[in-house]
Amino acid sequence: MHTSADRSFAVLRIAFGLVWAIDAYFKWQPAFLNNFTSYLTDGAAGQGALVQAWINLWIHGVSVDPHFFAIVVALGETAIAVGLLFGLFTRVAIAGGVAMTLVIWSTAEGFGGPYVAGSTDIGAAIIYALLFVALWLGKCWRRYSLDARFSGPRWLFGG
Repeated sequence: MHTSADRSFAVLRIAFGLVWAIDAYFKWQPAFLNNFTSYLTDGAAGQGALVQAWINLWIHGVSVDPHFFAIVVALGETAIAVGLLFGLFTRVAIAGGVAMTLVIWSTAEGFGGPYVAGSTDIGAAIIYALLFVALWLGKCWRRYSLDARFSGPRWLFGG
């Protein structure tokens, strides 16, 4: 039995999928693909030593092939967008979205810092992670979803 809450969470999922689709579109642009490392470097600016060390660890790993990692990010965001828009492997898309947004928040957004006088927010990515959790708890895959049409492992397609 489906409720109006199921519909509401499904509509929220689809709207959030549109946001991810727009973001994925920007990730496929040359400006992102050719300047991927600079997004991480910018996140380290003005941070405390511990946060700078964390971000520099990521910069060191990505610097092996920044273009490859930029494509991985673009593919990841595209997959999340498709999963949310169509309700396809929604639980996987949500889990991947939480992971990706936490990585973005802790690197490119520098945990929303630096936290000095005049700081006004903690970054957007952490809010994205919380929205993904809300979509999971609201079982957003139960309506307007390809997952609802497939049978298979319950952990993958929901129930």
